[in-house]
Amino acid sequence: MPSLRALDRLQGWSRWQQHIAALVALSAAVLALFYRDAADMAGIWWHSSTFTHCLLMVPMIGWLVAQRVPQLRTLTPAFWWPALIWIAGAGFVWLVGEAAGVGLFRQVGLVLMLQGVVAATLGEKLVRGLLFPLGYALLLVPFGEELVPMLQTFTAHISVILLHLSGIAAEMQGVFVTTKAGFFEVAEECSGVNFLIAMLAYSVFAAHLCFRSWTRRIVFVALALATTIIANALRAYGTMVAAEIWGIEAAGGIDHIFYGWIFFGLVILLVMFVAWRWFDRPANDAAVDIRGLDGLPRFSGPAKAVLPAALALPLLFLGWAVLVGGRSAPLPGTMAVETPAGWAGTLATGTPWAPRYDGADERLMRHFTDARGRRVTVAIGGYERQAEGREVVAFGQGAVDLDSKWAWSAPLPPVDGGKTERLLHPGPVLRDAATWYVVGGEATGSPRRAKLAGLQARLLGGDPRALSLIVSSEAGQGGREAIADFVSASGGAQAMADRALETR
Repeated sequence: MPSLRALDRLQGWSRWQQHIAALVALSAAVLALFYRDAADMAGIWWHSSTFTHCLLMVPMIGWLVAQRVPQLRTLTPAFWWPALIWIAGAGFVWLVGEAAGVGLFRQVGLVLMLQGVVAATLGEKLVRGLLFPLGYALLLVPFGEELVPMLQTFTAHISVILLHLSGIAAEMQGVFVTTKAGFFEVAEECSGVNFLIAMLAYSVFAAHLCFRSWTRRIVFVALALATTIIANALRAYGTMVAAEIWGIEAAGGIDHIFYGWIFFGLVILLVMFVAWRWFDRPANDAAVDIRGLDGLPRFSGPAKAVLPAALALPLLFLGWAVLVGGRSAPLPGTMAVETPAGWAGTLATGTPWAPRYDGADERLMRHFTDARGRRVTVAIGGYERQAEGREVVAFGQGAVDLDSKWAWSAPLPPVDGGKTERLLHPGPVLRDAATWYVVGGEATGSPRRAKLAGLQARLLGGDPRALSLIVSSEAGQGGREAIADFVSASGGAQAMADRALETR
């Protein structure tokens, strides 16, 4: 007859099989319900060079879990009631992202829901043992592209400072640098954001494996990120110096060969070489310390109660989003732009420019001139409702069409609260543009306030319509000063928005 120890092992293995099956089934159900967000996230990993490292992170997380299996298999899994709070919180984060049209929040919500599924099917003890792999999974969410303008500007500033210190004359216009060798743009792909985000993922992983001290871990990650930013600025400076010596075409060829994962690999080697002497975690150290994780799980419940509740919560938030997300309201037949005193309608002149309004239900562009010969363009994109692919605030939308030759150059002081910036076209031709987002009837230059207003309108009711209002002028035709005078003569951006929506 089998011994009691053998029976215990068989019962333990049967219990583990039940919990692993529940984990797989519930995870598959959540991924099926939110397949759009999962597919969007995977598509970004595959197509965006900024996030291709995430494809490697997936097996890395699997390896981290496999490392812990020998210790964790001695613990007792449980169906855990408190995980329902985790799943509900994740569902709310997803709902906020869905209502506000913020893909980042939806994807964070999905990852948090999957973490909650692990907690619901394995229990508190196992979650504590898997805490690092679960937390590390949050870095699978694509984020950080909002840092691009700041990194572009920083790289341009450092490059110009180093050029001056090297005795090379250079002028800076936003993210554009002019030297005797030519005209350089610190473009989005040259901002270094892709390497910064990849370095964050690598340095967190390395800090966990190489250090025990939390102080050393934090310092290591911070210095690794700072090294990446500085190294990218030095690379840009080196390219400009090479252009002075060998010509701009030869410098561009050298940069394209060097810039890429070769550059990133060299930065990693530098970081690890400097940090090696402070490593304080032995190579044979246990993957996880399970002391204090034995004993009976707390707040456990039967599978027939916990699992249906864990599935019902995501369905509830998904249903809520479908119920409130489809509301729309018609825009006026013609969005009005009045001609203010001292100005007259005219035809477009100068270098062609048009904003980008993907998914807009109505578009309008009008041109005005005054007695001093200054010219402004008023552009409006109107939406009967906002949804994925049709938002007033979104990457690549607004004053700079990424498919055009216009590029963002620098921020400018706001005009009547509007987000004001300088654009540049090869030539160079400069154009200033002030943007207001109109959501819930309120005009604001803050993308964050516009997102919050859209969230309120979709979740709690309110006017679902939205406008993007842009007033722009070439620098040689009046620029920011002309924009400010035109908006003032029109009664302000809010009055212009009210007339376009016929709310007054």
